[in-house]
Amino acid sequence: MRLLNAFSGSKDGATAVEYGLIAALIAVVLVAAFGGFADTLVSVFETIEGYLTNAVN
Repeated sequence: MRLLNAFSGSKDGATAVEYGLIAALIAVVLVAAFGGFADTLVSVFETIEGYLTNAVN
């Protein structure tokens, strides 16, 4: 019974889980943001490639 009371009184595990959930949420937001930004970045590089190709010809 003392062992169960010790586990129920400890908040260390809950804090670690909360930090893990926050880190996972931040990772999901970053992946989504960079995924949306990637299309724009590819478009910019394709435009630059077109200018360089025209400059060489």
